[in-house]
Amino acid sequence: MITGKYPSLRLRRSRKTDWSRRLVEENNLTPNDFILPIFLIDGKNKKQSIESMPGVYRYSLDKINLIVDRAIKKGLPMIALFPNTQKNKKNHLGTEALNEDNLVCKAIQLIKKKYKNEIGIMCDVALDPYTSHGHDGLIKKNYVLNDETNKILIDQSLLQAQMGCDVLAPSDMMDGRIGEIRKSLDKNGFKMTQILSYAVKFASSFYGPFRDAVGSKNLLKGDKKNYQMDYRNSTESLREVALDIKEGADMVMVKPGLPYLDIIKLVKDNFKIPVMAYQVSGEYSLLSNAIKKGIIDDSVILESLISFKRAGANAIVSYYADRLDKILK
Repeated sequence: MITGKYPSLRLRRSRKTDWSRRLVEENNLTPNDFILPIFLIDGKNKKQSIESMPGVYRYSLDKINLIVDRAIKKGLPMIALFPNTQKNKKNHLGTEALNEDNLVCKAIQLIKKKYKNEIGIMCDVALDPYTSHGHDGLIKKNYVLNDETNKILIDQSLLQAQMGCDVLAPSDMMDGRIGEIRKSLDKNGFKMTQILSYAVKFASSFYGPFRDAVGSKNLLKGDKKNYQMDYRNSTESLREVALDIKEGADMVMVKPGLPYLDIIKLVKDNFKIPVMAYQVSGEYSLLSNAIKKGIIDDSVILESLISFKRAGANAIVSYYADRLDKILK
């Protein structure tokens, strides 16, 4: 509540100078607020540009140190790994997800061997990078099966934990998978492995460039509306988060980000749990291409990232994370 009135009260006084604005600012960003996504690709000596995501690349495993070194030097607490699986390794069951020699498993081992615990590793738990149909689970009659998919997700999570993953991030949106994954981890000696649940993931059109990056875009049949959330809904997100917390989630994710700032705030206000936001590929590409064409100034990057903190996000998954020194200057 504002006390006082004009002219004795002038809110512009605190905005007059730079030092005064900095003194009363309510939200700010540091490298600790960011998670950097990294795309993996087979082969050697590859740093492959992604046409739909300017400035973002896929890295072969022998090049991954380039991006991890940069992340550590910039003070980022965690990276997130996403594979671009070769087509000949994909099938309708997504069995490559359970191969201990897949891209993610090999990347985890390489990073842990060289960097130990200098930086955290987050791994995506879902089948869409591995299925020939591009969906996050097993399909029967054009419907993604829940319980049957969960059985594979449990095994995928345990495998990633065994390889050394620090934070498992189920992004599939199957009911009940958090509790089953937690039970499996605890039973097998991974009580301290964290779970970051994509508890609130909407069926969105903002994911297009990401699907291009992981090679599932042209494979996807239909949409994901029978398991991802309806973007018309908000209170449903509270039910999703409540269930995942009860099942053992340590943190929750809201995805996409900018169109869902109200959801971030809603979740943060109702649950005292770390809330992450994902500034997804579509958001990144829209901003980057508009900046490239001179339509808007690049200061919009910082403005967009601050909005996540203002809404209540503890951290942000962003493709801009490796350029923070330029953004936060």
